[in-house]
Amino acid sequence: MSSEVKIQAEPRSEFGKGAARRIRRDAKVPAVLYGHGTDPVHITLPGHELMLALKTGANALLSIELDGKSQLALPKQVQRDPIKGFIEHADLIIVSRGEKVTVDVPIMLMGDPVPDALVTSDHTSVPLEAEATHIPESIELNIEGLEIGTQVLAKDLVLPSGSTLSLDPEALIVNITAVQSQESLDAELAEAEADLGIEHDEPESVDEETAEAQDDETATEASTEE
Repeated sequence: MSSEVKIQAEPRSEFGKGAARRIRRDAKVPAVLYGHGTDPVHITLPGHELMLALKTGANALLSIELDGKSQLALPKQVQRDPIKGFIEHADLIIVSRGEKVTVDVPIMLMGDPVPDALVTSDHTSVPLEAEATHIPESIELNIEGLEIGTQVLAKDLVLPSGSTLSLDPEALIVNITAVQSQESLDAELAEAEADLGIEHDEPESVDEETAEAQDDETATEASTEE
């Protein structure tokens, strides 16, 4: 369980792209705090502190300090620069202690299956209902030594105490299959090409290539003699 991270916020009265650019130039992030039927509160957060807080997990519990008051919040949506990766804007949703929230929690695979096995993850995260102040950072799934043909379903996950799965219990999480041989891959490729009507020219044999070369050489000699 991650502990709450305190972040000092400032009220924001300027809006628009120009104002947002000025805020980012000061190494800060424009953000909105909303939820629980309250009007949205526009704030500014220190960019470095916010980035460090979010590195603890996508469901980091934030304690927003504003005008001498504290308000717990969870990241709802975080926009990042697609190239440099810095945070451009953050939407934060207000939560209360003891309140149940539904969040996506990542699955961490531990160990390795038997040799020559391929691990396919159908879900890299699952939705859980948990108390806002007790959201797990991840769910560990041990796949050490699992045999080919093993399937791990949502109901097989070991959930942290106080958490409830908000997903079909029969949903496939991990599938352990055999690694395909090169021959099998080539056969599948050939079958797919045949279905598409793709044909490949057969390479000329060595004898044919030699004969053509000899014919060219003979023709050249005859031309020289003339």
